[in-house]
Amino acid sequence: MRTSLAKLFLALFLLTGASAVLSACNTTAGAGQDLSSAGQAITNSAERNK
Repeated sequence: MRTSLAKLFLALFLLTGASAVLSACNTTAGAGQDLSSAGQAITNSAERNK
């Protein structure tokens, strides 16, 4: 009984961790695109004000 409960908690923990990691992929990609856009805007602004 104790080992099956431990296995259940371990499986739940692993599934929760895996879903967090997989959902973070899109978030990280979106953040990278936002930072890239901000960098390009700063570069363009600097070029215009030379």
